[in-house]
Amino acid sequence: MHVPDGFFNAAVSISAGAVAAAGVGVCLRGARKELDDRTAPMAGLVAAFIFAVQMLNFPVAAGTSGHLLGGTLAAILVGPYTAVLCVAVVLLVQGFFFADGGLTALGVNITLMGIVAIVAGWAVFRLIASRARSRGVVVAASFVAALVSVPVAALAFALLFWIGGTAPIEVGTVAVAMGGVHVLIGIGEGLITAVTVSTVLAVRPDLVYGARGLAAPLVLKGADGEATAVSAPQRATAPRRVGWFLPAGVLVAALLAGVVSFYASSSPDGLERVAEDKGFIGQASDHALGDQPLADYGEVGGIPVGVAGLVGVGVTLAVGGGLFFAVRRRNQGKASDDSAKDEVTA
Repeated sequence: MHVPDGFFNAAVSISAGAVAAAGVGVCLRGARKELDDRTAPMAGLVAAFIFAVQMLNFPVAAGTSGHLLGGTLAAILVGPYTAVLCVAVVLLVQGFFFADGGLTALGVNITLMGIVAIVAGWAVFRLIASRARSRGVVVAASFVAALVSVPVAALAFALLFWIGGTAPIEVGTVAVAMGGVHVLIGIGEGLITAVTVSTVLAVRPDLVYGARGLAAPLVLKGADGEATAVSAPQRATAPRRVGWFLPAGVLVAALLAGVVSFYASSSPDGLERVAEDKGFIGQASDHALGDQPLADYGEVGGIPVGVAGLVGVGVTLAVGGGLFFAVRRRNQGKASDDSAKDEVTA
């Protein structure tokens, strides 16, 4: 659902840019509560994984495809504030390196795919999983939350188009078309999100932000018989290296972008299909960076899509990782040194 240049007038584009900038600013502050030396690499990996999976368009109807938005997945794995930053990094890399999503529409894309989708998805997830006591509930909540986030973002697009779209289209018509096709795309989003969350829960539950309150308190007894309860949040945030999980995750992202991307659907995505059917696809203007070699994921420069995908994963990992390490909450003082000595390797 990458909005191209030309769909919105200057007023909406500038206003959405201001909303996106303000949202990212708030999230830069909020992410300090979610990121530390242990979770910052995980956030960089999540951004790279979202970039890779967004390349894998899947068919949802005759002649229409969809792809992961990834905001709800990121929120569940690394927290809602960090999730907005993950999506923003992905959209920046896509816009400036691959001419995917308009530059003047960057604020619109961050607002819709980042802020709106994540707020909706995280709210639904917390509503369902706030008192979850099993992994099954967390996974089910992940599916529902991700599914809901996609049509909500699509309906937000229809609202913005009604306010400042560059074509005289009836808002109800656009809303029905966008909502309908993006419910189908949302099912795919929910399945991908649920499978990913379930997999991470199975191997490293301590790395799932949305499941930190899942386990019951652990009671430890000392030599003197005195019992000490260690709460679930304390256990979830106990120092533990990311270990093998980070290189394994990078390898998965690389395989998806470098190999599986060759088999992605070439059909127009939901927004493109609606724009074609409703007659406003002609409002899209050429991307300012559309003639660079990596544009359209290598098609412009004759670069294989897999190679372009690997470049994208690497750039996203570098940009995201650098940002999250800069924003993270740093361990301080002797407590940090003691924690480092007691780290449990994976």
